Order: sequence, then structure tokens, then C-alpha cells
Amino acid sequence: MTSILGKLGITGMDSNLGTAIRTVVVLMMAWLIVFLKGKQFQLRNPDRKELIFLFFSGIATGASWLCYYYAIQNGIVSVVVPIDKMSVLLSVAFSYFVFQEKLSRKAGVGLCLMTAGTLVMTFWG
Repeated sequence: MTSILGKLGITGMDSNLGTAIRTVVVLMMAWLIVFLKGKQFQLRNPDRKELIFLFFSGIATGASWLCYYYAIQNGIVSVVVPIDKMSVLLSVAFSYFVFQEKLSRKAGVGLCLMTAGTLVMTFWG
């Protein structure tokens, strides 16, 4: 639904502005949850290494959202969304090489099916 609502929301505006507005809403929701759960006090002693990784994760997320909203504004949602979801393949590969996480046979089959389905939707859709 986020893709459909996003496409409808940016039909008459710049995709970067739409992304900025969406980001403000996400930011407010995240802080609301932090305060509702009483976790704001964890900000007193943040781990520097964790903050650095979160900073770069934020940069990657922002770049991804800007590209994604540009793509859904100018492209076909049913093609853009599956390509975006191919990030699952990249995440699994990184988790294997960086964290030495093992992939079960069932998860491997599922990943192959997701990849094949995405490629079919992208090239023959």
C-alpha cells in the first residue's frame, strides 16, 4: 500500500518534496513510539560506533527513498516495486559474508523463487 499511496501522493509534486513530507511523518511516528515506550533516556549514553553505523544507514535509506519515489513517479509501480524488493537478495548476501549467517535450504529456495519471480515480472510483465 505504501507504493500505491506514495504514487498517488506525488502525482502533482516533485518526488523529492514528496519524500521529504513522507520522511517527516515517519520521523514523528518513530519519536512518538520512542516516547510511548519510555526509551528516550537511552539517548544519554549512545555508543559512538552504533551512531556512526546508524548515520550511514540513514544516508543509505534517504538515498534509497529519493530514488524509489523518483522511480515510482516516472515509472510503472508494478515494475519498480519488484526491482526495489531485490534488495532482499543483497541483504541476504551481505548477511552471509559480513555476519557469517547461514541460509537454510528452505530460505534459499524461497530466495531463489523471489528472485526468479521478480525477474519474470520485470522482464516479461
